[in-house]
Amino acid sequence: MQSRSRRRVAILGSTGSIGCNALRVIEAWGDAFEVVALSAHRQLDALVEQARRCQPARIIATDSEYAAGYEWPQDLQLEIKTGPDALQEIASSDDVDIVIAAIVGSAGMRSTLAAIEAGKRVALANKETLVVAGHLAMETATRTGAEILPVDSEHSAIFQALQGGRRQDLKQIILTASGGPFRTLSAEDMLEVTVDQALAHPTWNMGRKITIDSATMMNKALEIIEARWLFQLEPDEIEVVVHPQSIVHSMVEFRDGAVLAQLSPPDMKLPIQYALSYPERTAGPAARMDWTQICNLQFEPPDHERFPALKLGLEVAQRGGTAGVVLNAANEVAVEKFLNRQIAFHQIVAGCRSVLDQHHFESRPSLDTLMKLDSWARQEMEKWILV
Repeated sequence: MQSRSRRRVAILGSTGSIGCNALRVIEAWGDAFEVVALSAHRQLDALVEQARRCQPARIIATDSEYAAGYEWPQDLQLEIKTGPDALQEIASSDDVDIVIAAIVGSAGMRSTLAAIEAGKRVALANKETLVVAGHLAMETATRTGAEILPVDSEHSAIFQALQGGRRQDLKQIILTASGGPFRTLSAEDMLEVTVDQALAHPTWNMGRKITIDSATMMNKALEIIEARWLFQLEPDEIEVVVHPQSIVHSMVEFRDGAVLAQLSPPDMKLPIQYALSYPERTAGPAARMDWTQICNLQFEPPDHERFPALKLGLEVAQRGGTAGVVLNAANEVAVEKFLNRQIAFHQIVAGCRSVLDQHHFESRPSLDTLMKLDSWARQEMEKWILV
């Protein structure tokens, strides 16, 4: 890759799926990018191994108590920071050009907002930032000149396809969904699904939380909300279609009927490398289509009765305000409880609906209000589970 100078990258959440793939992309590009900071929560052995490979100036362990009891190698010649506040410091640091926001859940939101406030390029894999605080994030980016480039495969596909036409000619975007492991399962059988079944995604290899979100299709609900803010859309301009092969990552339809799609094998390295290299397209390690093989592409409408999370996503996208933070927080608790076998699969979305319906809605909340509601929604979800 040709570059005037090495671009300095901080990978927040480097030991997760997105973070590991980002490192593979950067390593494949040689000296075009320099990794200056990495972070992890408790996967400190993996963090140390990554640090030995790419030699960042500093690493962050966000769980301070866990990090205090960890035996850090004596020969590790770099700065070690601990605690979540260190993420915001790194995200806004003058020696960082690009922040890869790859921390799952609301835990990654403050550092992502700090990077946007500092006017960085943000390769956004933390969809919760826009789900929870979309209006704040986009208003801040407009003010500071920050670039928010999506790393979600669906939103990256939309971002790329939109470059094929004028924004004023857009009719709608079409988010594709794999359908997860229960695409063809009956409503009755879904009452009995196990954690292991829900974690067996047919096409993607992702973290546990995201995989469960895919099984409930809550991931698509959150992506609807994210797309509403990222692309400044109305909810009726967003459609969802099930595409089991996960080859077409999303599409845009223009008012003349033309549909532009982005296709590639299901490999997160492609949207990562595009967010890093944009507007250039540079050869990288992402998997490529094999056009010598037969490939069938299937599309079908989603079943809103079996996957009620989609209705929640459209509703929250329509309402905006405080609805996103409540849905996101309730879902995070519900997924954790399901993974711990404390609730049934079908109770995840049911609990989210209950908590969302109870909350006091505000249309223009402050960040402080959002954080208070995040805590409230988690507590309410805990109470709902105990009933």
